[in-house]
Amino acid sequence: MSEVSDIGPQGPRPSPVVAGLAGLLTIAAVVQAADLPSRLGYSYYTEQFLALVLGLSLALVFLMPRRDWDQPGGIAAPRLIDWALSGLGLILGLYIMVFYPSLVGRAMSLPWDALIVGGAMFLLVLEGLRRTVGWTLVIVVLVIVGYGLIGHLVPGALQTREVAAPRMAVYLAFDPNGVLGLTLGVAATVVVAFVFFGQLLLRSGGADFFNDIAMASMGHRRGGAAKISIVASGLFGSISGVVVSNIVATGVVTIRLMIQSGFRRTTAAAVEAVASTGGQIAPPVMGAVAFLMADILQRPYSEIVVAAIVPALLYYVALFVQADLQAAKQNIVPLDTSDMPATGPVLRRGWVFILPFAAIIIALFWMNQRAETAALWGGAGALFIGLFLGYGKTRMALRDLWDAAVETGRSITEIIMISAAAGFIIGVLNVTGLGFAATFALVDLGQGSLFLLLLISALVCLVLGMGMPTVGVYLLLAVLIAPSLVETGVEPIAAHLFIFYLGMMSMVTPPIGIGAFFAASIAKAGPMSTAWEAMRFGWTAYIVPFLFVFSPALLLIGEPGDIALAVSTAVIGVYAVSAAFVGWLRGPIATPLRLATGAAGVALMLPPGVGGAHTLWINGAGFLLLAALWLMAGTRPSPAAAPVSDT
Repeated sequence: MSEVSDIGPQGPRPSPVVAGLAGLLTIAAVVQAADLPSRLGYSYYTEQFLALVLGLSLALVFLMPRRDWDQPGGIAAPRLIDWALSGLGLILGLYIMVFYPSLVGRAMSLPWDALIVGGAMFLLVLEGLRRTVGWTLVIVVLVIVGYGLIGHLVPGALQTREVAAPRMAVYLAFDPNGVLGLTLGVAATVVVAFVFFGQLLLRSGGADFFNDIAMASMGHRRGGAAKISIVASGLFGSISGVVVSNIVATGVVTIRLMIQSGFRRTTAAAVEAVASTGGQIAPPVMGAVAFLMADILQRPYSEIVVAAIVPALLYYVALFVQADLQAAKQNIVPLDTSDMPATGPVLRRGWVFILPFAAIIIALFWMNQRAETAALWGGAGALFIGLFLGYGKTRMALRDLWDAAVETGRSITEIIMISAAAGFIIGVLNVTGLGFAATFALVDLGQGSLFLLLLISALVCLVLGMGMPTVGVYLLLAVLIAPSLVETGVEPIAAHLFIFYLGMMSMVTPPIGIGAFFAASIAKAGPMSTAWEAMRFGWTAYIVPFLFVFSPALLLIGEPGDIALAVSTAVIGVYAVSAAFVGWLRGPIATPLRLATGAAGVALMLPPGVGGAHTLWINGAGFLLLAALWLMAGTRPSPAAAPVSDT
C-alpha cells in the first residue's frame, strides 16, 4: 500500500496548508455541482474547472503525510522536494485553467508552452499516482502510452496509427478525450459530492444511528455481533464508498464485539472487511458507482439500481448465512440484551435520517436532477439534521462543516489521481486507435469462448484493482475491459456490473487485500489469513457475475417467470454452498456431506440461459438432493464455544 494511503482520512489533523487546499477542492466541486457560475451568468469550459481540480489535487498529494518510522510518531513532514512538486502541480493546474482557450486554439501547431505544460503535467500525475496507489497503475499507464508511441510498428491486429510524442503529449493534456475528460469530470463532481454527503452524514450522527439500529435489530440473535457488523457496515458502506474508511468507522466497534462474543479474530476481521466492501454494491447509493455507471452507459439511474438488487441480495445472504451457521457451529450465544439499545427509541431518535435519502430519491426521480445535484440535496438534509436535530448527544457545529469539506478533499485525491490516469489511457486508446484494436482482439477471443474472455477479464480486474479504491477501479476497468465484453454481445449493464464486482473484490483478495489488511490490524489478526477467510465469506462476488452475464434474469432482465425462478433457486443455492463452506446444515456435517451440499447448491444456482433446456431439471435435482441432505443432517448437540484465538 502507498505511503499516503497508509495514513488515510483517519490520520493526524492536517496542516493549515493541506486543510486549505482540501477544503478549496471540495468547495470548487460543490460550486460546480450546484451549477452556481452559470446561474450567476459566468461561462467557461468544463476543462478549466477540471484543470483547477487536478492542480489542487496534485498540490495535496505531495503534501500529504508519509510513513517514516524513524520520525516521532512514525509520520514524516513534507520535504523540500514535496513542497516544490506541490507548488508546481498547483501552478500548472492554474495555468491550464486560465489559458485553456488559448492553448486549445493553438494546440495543432504544438506551441512550446503546451508541450512543456503537457509533459510536466503527465510526469506529475504519474508521481502522484505512485504516491497514492503504488507502482501497478503507473506501470500500466507507461506500458499503454509506450505502446501508443511504437504501436504503428507492430504487425497484425494490434497495429495502431502513428502518433509522434509531442502531439500525444498535447493531446493527452488538453483534449477533452484526455486527462481533462469524462473520468476526471465524473470524479470531480459526482464522487466528490457523494463523499461530501457521506462526511456530513457521519458528523450528523448517521454512523451512530446505523450502529444502534443494527445492534437493536440483530444483537439478540445467534451470532448477533457478526450480524450487527453486517448490517451496520452494509448501510454505512453504501454511503461512504471508501472501504477503508468504512472499516475504520464501524470496525472499531463491531470487530471488538465479535471477538468478545467468541468469534475468532480472523473471522471477526473477515466479516467486517466483506460487509464493508459489499456496501458499495448495495442499492440505492452503491458508493456513488451507480451514478458513474449511469453516466457512462447513458442509462437511467433506476435501471442500474434495479439490476444490482439481486446480486447484492445474494452477496449478503451468503455473508449472513455463513456468520449465522458459524455462530451455531461454535455455540456463540446472542449478546447481552442489557447492553443493547431498544429498537423503538432508536427509531424515534433516528427516523430523521430517512430525510437525506428521500431528498436524493426525490431529486433523481421526480426532479430529474443530475446525480451530483441530488447528492447536494442529501448533504443539505444531513447538515440540517446535524445542526438542528442531532442524534443522541451528537450535534454538529459550523466547524464540522469545514472539517467535512477538508476530509472530503483529502480522501478524494486517490480517486482524482486514478481518474487522471484513466484519462491518459482513454486518450491513448482514442488517438492511436489502440482501443478499437484491443477490443477487436478480445472480441475475437470471446467468439471462441466467452467464458475464457470472462475469466481473463476477471483476472485483469483483480490485478488492476489491487490497492485502489473501488470507484477508481471501476473507472479504469470501464475503459479497458467493459467495451470488449459489450462487443461480444454481453448486456451492457451486465458487463459493467461484472467488472465492478470483480474489481471491488480486489479489496479483500490476496496478495494485496487492503480492506482485509485494515480489518486484520484492528482485530490484531494475521493479514493473509484474514484475506483468505474474507474470500470465503464473499465468495458470491466471484461467482455470481459469471452467472448474470450468461443469464440476465439475475439482473431482473427478462420474463417474470424466468426471473422468479432464477432468483428463488439462486437464494437457496447460495444458502447451500454457504452451509457447505461452514460445515453446518441443521447440525455439523462431515466432509462427504459438505461436498454433496455444495454440489446441490451449485445445481440450484444455475440460472436459465446457462444450462440450456436442462436447467430446470438440474435445479430440481439440486433441490431434491438438498432436501435429502437436510433430513440426513438432523440436529446434534452443539460443541462448546471455541476459544478466542489470536490468529
